[in-house]
This record gives sequence, C-alpha cells and structure tokens, in this order.
Amino acid sequence: MFLPVFQLLYEEWASYSVFYKYQPIGLIRKYFGEKIGLYFAWLGVYTQMLIPASLVGVIVFLYGCVTVDDDIPSMEICDQRKNITMCPLCDRVCSYWNLSVACGTARASHLFDNPTTVFFSIFMALWAAFFMEHWKRRQMRLNYEWDLTGFEDEEDHPRAEYEFRVMQKTLKKDHKSQKPEKEKLTCRDRFPAYMTNLIMMLLMIGVTFAIVFGVILYRISTKAALAMSSNPMTRSNVRLTVKTTAAIINLVVILILDEVYGAVARWLTVLEVPKTDKSFEERLIFKTFILKFVNAFTPIIYIAFFRGRLGGRPGSYLYVFESYRMEECAHGGCLMELCIQLSITMLGKQLIQNNLFEIGIPKLKKLIRYIKSKRGSYQEQENEKKLQRYETDYFLEPFVGLTPEYMEMIIQFGFVTLFVASFPLAPLFALLNNIIEIRLDAKKFVAELRRPDAARGKDIGIWYNILRGVAKVAVIVNAFVISFTSDFIPRLVYQYMYSPDGSMHGFVNHTLSYFNVSHFQNGTAPLEPFHLGFRVDICRYKDYREPPWSQTPYEISKEFWSVLAARLAFVIVFQNVVMLMSDVVDWIIPDIPKDISLQIHKEKILMMDLFMKEEKGKTRTEDSVTSKETRHSPLMRSRSISHTPCKNY
Repeated sequence: MFLPVFQLLYEEWASYSVFYKYQPIGLIRKYFGEKIGLYFAWLGVYTQMLIPASLVGVIVFLYGCVTVDDDIPSMEICDQRKNITMCPLCDRVCSYWNLSVACGTARASHLFDNPTTVFFSIFMALWAAFFMEHWKRRQMRLNYEWDLTGFEDEEDHPRAEYEFRVMQKTLKKDHKSQKPEKEKLTCRDRFPAYMTNLIMMLLMIGVTFAIVFGVILYRISTKAALAMSSNPMTRSNVRLTVKTTAAIINLVVILILDEVYGAVARWLTVLEVPKTDKSFEERLIFKTFILKFVNAFTPIIYIAFFRGRLGGRPGSYLYVFESYRMEECAHGGCLMELCIQLSITMLGKQLIQNNLFEIGIPKLKKLIRYIKSKRGSYQEQENEKKLQRYETDYFLEPFVGLTPEYMEMIIQFGFVTLFVASFPLAPLFALLNNIIEIRLDAKKFVAELRRPDAARGKDIGIWYNILRGVAKVAVIVNAFVISFTSDFIPRLVYQYMYSPDGSMHGFVNHTLSYFNVSHFQNGTAPLEPFHLGFRVDICRYKDYREPPWSQTPYEISKEFWSVLAARLAFVIVFQNVVMLMSDVVDWIIPDIPKDISLQIHKEKILMMDLFMKEEKGKTRTEDSVTSKETRHSPLMRSRSISHTPCKNY
C-alpha cells in the first residue's frame, strides 16, 4: 500500500534521524511547488559544498595548533626574561605592564593568523565561484527534469494597492478630453515615498552606527572600571571580560534590530506602491538585506579596520567627549578580537534566531490561536477525528514566503566568506547548523506551517545576484583583513627587509616604539610610576614611530611607509589575482551539464523533424485537395471538352 506524499515527506524528510540522507527534491516539488523545491535544492547544494570548505578550515586551524610552539614572535612575547615594559592601556588608573602578560593572546592569535590564512582566503574565494557554478548546473538540471526549460514567468497583474492609487489619481485629474488615457504612477507620484525610503534607510543605518558607538563607550568605561578593581584576578582578565560581554551585547542588539528592520523594510516597500508582486518582493528583499547586512557586520567591520587605528599614541591620544580614550588592539593584534566577535555573532544568530525562534515562535502563535478559538482540550480530542485537513491547518502558522529562509542563509554565507581569514572554522559551524536547519525547515513546512499555494519558478531570482555580490565583496574584504588586520604583511616585510639573518627573531622589538614617560599629557600619567620595584622612564607601544631621542621624535618612521606600501600592493595583487581565477573558473565550467545540453539538442532536432514532417504532410494534403478540386471544377471540365477532337458527321 502506497503512503501519501505528506506522510512520506514527514518520515523521509522532516525527521532528524534521516539527516544523512539526500532530500527527496522530487516529492518536495510535487507537494509544495517548484519555488519551494528550488529553495531546498539550493540549500542542499550549499550545505554539500560546505563539506570541503569545512575540511580545509579545520586543517588550517590544526596547522596553527601544531606550529604555535614554533612561532618565533609568540615565543618572544611569552619570554619573561626580555622584561619589556609597556605603556598603560588607560589613563591614570592603569599601570605599566609586562609584554609577557599578552602571551595567551599572542598564542591564540597564531591559531588564525598564520601563513595558511592567505591560502585559505584564496581557497574560499574559489570555493564561492565553484559553488555558484555548481548551483547553476544543478538548477539547469532541475529545470530540464521539471520541464521548465521553456518556462517564462507569466506577466504579473497589478497589485490591488497600485490599482487603488491609480484610481485615486484618475479621479483627481480633470479629464477634458473625451478619450480618457490610461493612467499610471510616475516617478513624480512616487517621489515622496522615495524620499521617505532614503531618509528612513539612512536613519536606520545611523541607528546601527550609534549602537556600535555605544558599545565602544561601554568597552572603554568598563575596561577603566575593572582596571581599578582590588581583585587581581579581575584585573588580569580585563580584556577577556570586556571582549566577551561586548560581543554578547552586540549579539542581543543585532537580534532585536533584525526584527525591527524587517518591519521597517516592509513598511517602506508598501509606501512605494510597486506595480506587481514580483517588483514588491524584489524591493522588499533588497531593503531588508541592506539593513540586516549593515546590522550584522558593522561591529565586525569596526573591529577589523578601525579599532586601534584611531587612538593616537602615548602623549597624544584621541579622546571621545574629552574623557574617554579610544581603545587599542591587543599586542597580538585585533584579529583575535575579530574572531571572538565573529564567532559569538555567527553562533548566536544560528542558535537563537535561526533555531530557537523558528521552533518556539510558531508553536507559541499556534497556542495563542488555539486559545482564541475557544476550543477546549477535551472538545479537540472529541472532534479531532471529524476535522478535515484544511480545518486542522487553521491552527498552523500561515506561510509568509521564502524571504526569511533565504535571508538567514545569505547572512550566514556572508559570515562564511567575508571574514573567513579571521575565523577558518566558520564553514564547519555553518555546515553543522545547516544539517539541522534542513530538517528543521522541513518539519516546519510539513507540520508547523499551512501548506502554501504551489508556485512555478525556474530560478531563485534576485538571491543569486545577491550571492554573487557578496562573493565579490568577500575577496576585497579578506584582502584588507589579511593586509591591515593581521600581522602577515609586517612579518614578511621584516623578514625580507630588516631582519639581520632572514628569520623572525627580533620582530616584536621591531614593531614596538619608545616613549618617554615625562611626555605624558597632564593628568594622564599612571598614579603608580613604578613597575616591578623600578621607576619607569621609558615604556613601549606598538607602532612605527621615531624614538624620543631622535631629531623628529614620535614622527612616523620609514618602516611604517614600507609596511603600508607592502600592504597596499598585497591588496591590489590579491584582489586582481583571485578575481581573475574566479572568472577563469566561471569561464571553464559550462552553465549547462553536457548530457543535458546534448539531450536538449536532440529534442530540438526531433522537434524540427516532426515539424518538417507535419509541414510536408500539410503540403501534400493541400496539393491533393487542390488537384481534386481542380479536376472537378466546371472550368476544367469545359477545358477538357474543348480540347476533345471533333468527329466528322
């Protein structure tokens, strides 16, 4: 006895116990339609392509773990015999500290900031290109199997809101001519809505920047407060405490603003009054993506490219509100802090927003609808057998479209590709999440949502263009992360230009500048001028500047310009080489699989042969009919009589 499609999907697709099996895409398409089938096919291809990326990311991470004990800069930082005294991290309350205190941060940074990082960034850029090509081929195969190769989207009818606005415009207009012209909304009619969209989008982005700035102030003030603590354990873990709590605050704000921005984007799209449903959906997707992308990545971009570069130097620090000193990166660089922020944001969004919210909110709404329906538990049990399927679906969550599903995966794709140089384990965590996400979405579509109307479609629409855009931006972002955030370029410059023996010995001392403590600004010097029982006259800070005893004290040194030139050259070379390689991959791999292309070509030949045979058959039939009509026509009979020889009587 054959099971119904619904039960087959529930047992073979919407169950966590079958996570290792391929999805029944054919059944999904039959039950939900082509558009939902394409979404789950795309999600399956994306999850499948994450497997090689995860393996390479784990290898990169393990390489960092194996070679951490051989990393010379980390060894120099951890060497307590060097006794390098560093300048205070905050004004007055912070004291001098020994560089060896940053040993743990330096060793942890090496796990992600090592020579394989460049290779992994190139690999992920090519991986994104292979993923896009693989999906195009898979999509073409599905189009052929589902008989969509010649399918064209039907012309959308105008939306009711658009027709209403057109009617209002028509009524307001004084028709003087007897032949009324068909009205439509012009850019002039939509200008107030466009201006509202622009202002509100800038305002929402400004809100994101303001919140990030507020978190910066939280980090600065908390760091100063914890540095004044009498507990030595608290003072020793100031950086870790501030990093973790700030990242958690950013995560909570991102989750809240995501919901707010989704509602704002829909409201702004409604104001524009798009003509068709397709136009409405594309504009909504674009606005929602921009707002959520900025919301998710602004804190990460700040840490990667701005933190530690706006603080100034000892004796000439940059202050906010004349009392808060801009924060600096740890001596191991900002890459470790970037990794912490990225991992907490990515894992938190996946765990809380993508999983708990998707499970909890539909069940909560279902419970609320059940309570409002005034149907008791006993009565439901009595009537459960009598209710039809469409009646039980009333208690389920209505289907709102695929935009939320695509959006969370596109944002995850950004985490996997944009800053992968600082977090090589991102593909692994994305893979683990997607294995659960596929079955979670399947169960939601089968058991938690009302069955949507089946809709045809031959591709994933605007989402493919967004994916390509993110992949292109990822190349540029990773080039800047490797060049400006990590120490990869400064190490190369030192090894090949300034190292006396061509090794990394002396690199840490090369990156530290000298500062005379008598040059502190008034009221900013440490309250305790001693460190380890000795009075401090000279402290060190990470920068390329001239020493206080030179003719141009504290000016930028020539080493800084050498490193900057190397960084810019690396960005240009990396970006062009990787993009060229991606274009080569795009050019080499055909969009249509060879077997599908041959099959389509054969079908075209058969269709042409059939068409020619039909045309020949029609021609013969017409000729026979014509000749028959001609023979039986009176004119031809008269002609035949006139040409008959006359007899002589």
